[in-house]
Amino acid sequence: MAQRRQHAFVQLHDVMRNQLFMTRYYSSVTKPVLTPLALAIALAPAPGWAENYFNPAFLSDDPSAVADLSTFSRNAQAAGMYRVDVYLNNTFLATRDIAFQAVKTTGKSTPTDDSGLRACLTPEMLKNMGVNTGAFPLLAKAAAGSCPDLASAIPAARTRFDFAQQRLDISIPQAAMVASARGYIPPQYWDEGINALLLNYTFTGANSQDRSPGGSAENSYFLGLNSGLNLGAWRLRDYSTWNANSGDQNSDSDWQHISTYLERDVVFLQGELTAGDSYTPSALFDSLPFRGLQLASDDNMLPDSMKGFAPTIHGIARSNAQVTIRQNGYIINQRYVPPGAFTINDLYPTAASGDLTVEVKESDGSINRYNVPYSAVPILQREGRLKYAATVAEYRSDSSQKEKVKFSQATLIWGLPHGFTLYGGTQLSSHYHALAIGSGANLGDWGAVSLDVTQATSTLADNNTYQGQSLRFLYAKSLAQSGTNLQLMGYRYSTSGFYTLDDTTWKRMSGYDDDSRTDSDKSRPEWADYYNLYYTRRGKVQLDINQQLGGLGSLFITGSRQSYWHTDEKDSLLQVGYSDTLAGIAWSVSYNNNKSAGDAERDQIFALNISVPLSQWLQHDDEVTRHHNVYATFSTSTDKQHNVTQNAGLSGTLLDENNLSYNIQQGYQNHGIGESGAARITVLAKAARRRQPGIRWRERQRQHWL
Repeated sequence: MAQRRQHAFVQLHDVMRNQLFMTRYYSSVTKPVLTPLALAIALAPAPGWAENYFNPAFLSDDPSAVADLSTFSRNAQAAGMYRVDVYLNNTFLATRDIAFQAVKTTGKSTPTDDSGLRACLTPEMLKNMGVNTGAFPLLAKAAAGSCPDLASAIPAARTRFDFAQQRLDISIPQAAMVASARGYIPPQYWDEGINALLLNYTFTGANSQDRSPGGSAENSYFLGLNSGLNLGAWRLRDYSTWNANSGDQNSDSDWQHISTYLERDVVFLQGELTAGDSYTPSALFDSLPFRGLQLASDDNMLPDSMKGFAPTIHGIARSNAQVTIRQNGYIINQRYVPPGAFTINDLYPTAASGDLTVEVKESDGSINRYNVPYSAVPILQREGRLKYAATVAEYRSDSSQKEKVKFSQATLIWGLPHGFTLYGGTQLSSHYHALAIGSGANLGDWGAVSLDVTQATSTLADNNTYQGQSLRFLYAKSLAQSGTNLQLMGYRYSTSGFYTLDDTTWKRMSGYDDDSRTDSDKSRPEWADYYNLYYTRRGKVQLDINQQLGGLGSLFITGSRQSYWHTDEKDSLLQVGYSDTLAGIAWSVSYNNNKSAGDAERDQIFALNISVPLSQWLQHDDEVTRHHNVYATFSTSTDKQHNVTQNAGLSGTLLDENNLSYNIQQGYQNHGIGESGAARITVLAKAARRRQPGIRWRERQRQHWL
């Protein structure tokens, strides 16, 4: 309104000035007399363009009772303290209370900032953000708590405050930052999180019924519980499992506390203090379960770009099978897989190394068991990185055949210049002394390698003292141009007198790890349950290769071989697989050959899997069904005894967010076993609760599971 009045006044002024001009022009002819109004308008000063103005009198008749509104009249914001999300170079840093100061503004928006405010960033704050403040004189000489102008102190640096979003963007050239790994966040911006109770669970179960006359029934259940309590800086964690089996003749139930511990971060040491049940690190020695105290470097304090690796399990199931994975005698995972080749790549083991025992139990009750070697890749560290671990504890085992000996362990891994790493450690107990030392190197185009030797003195259950050495060689290489990833090639050689600390905990020189078995058993002992300290480990070689073939698919080869002293028995494993996709149809072939020491024959299985995405060729009437997946599957496998299994199935998802998944299968097996089938439905609720009811059947056998 004020602008329109001003504009009208200007127009009237121009009209009157034109009228005055015309009057002067005709004055030479008629000489009319000027009116007083025309004279006043002519002598009045020309008005200018005025800014928008809000009269404070609208708020109060008393001008002193109204705050200064000049800031808002310039389209700026009031200075003060604001809680804002801080972004450094487009990466979220933290949510902090930041003081903002008013700066001069024209009242017009700019491409960078229209708030009229400047963030007060002290030299201490900039240093905590990773800015190399010592390299810039204006920041280095600034008084503590002062707010130097960032753009003046660092060339090309700037800030932008989005007042509506309460977001502060800080842009600083990379050259002005202290060198750090990608994703690094300074410890000053860490927090302890909120107090909370946690519970994660996994439940699987199956019911098997023999439909023949006089047939029996069997139930099998597994429950895994990961519970915890977060209170301040402290973390209480418990991992427990329950495993139950029941039948017409007998039943058993076993509840195990795999680990219960209390831990907290020690930030200034980049480590973690653990009290309770846990596992020692495995970079140098085999990981041991313990109950006690441990202070060790925590890789979780490192950026994601500097973290390590997890094992992948390959296998073949001839039917709807139960896969059980054990480590150090504990069941760490159990799940059900459909017929054909399977891959488990989301395993979270309780220890960072130690061979994994994989047990595939088929629906007909037959069991295929093999070991998957699992150890760390060459333990190279970046220059200046010191990784440590110190443990004072008691050996912990679920077996009554082992002593709970007290021991201590310490290891150091030091990253040196030029790609070298030096490491060493020791283990001490009343019956065991070991010292290890080694070195690793980054060989550039030749890959990475590490070599270490361990000297050990052991006193075993026979009260004799043994001395021996163990030499370990590890190699890793990735050939990017050919698509080859040689993930791990390792070799270990041990003399006949070399034993580990775990070996010295046995109460006898030989026997059964399974407490339910005794020496009176006449059957040939299974190597998974039987131990004999006279048969010490001798040589072990392992290899893991993944080959990408471009548009022709991918190939993997996994193999290992373990020999023992004083016996010809060996553990061997060979797994080969090829997979590809053609016109959306995924298919794979795989071969599994394994033999455990003590087994009379090798287990050999060949499998073919095909998955056809029917949803790509089905007509979709709306947006919801367009995102539903429907697959037709077929698998077949055959073993050394020419047992052939074939399965065909249909699987997919339903509901708006694909919260319901289904799987229907029909199978056939030769040698008189006949037909079988399975059906399963999985419902995922918004609270992330998962329930999997289902049923599977054979011609003479039916199985249900939840």
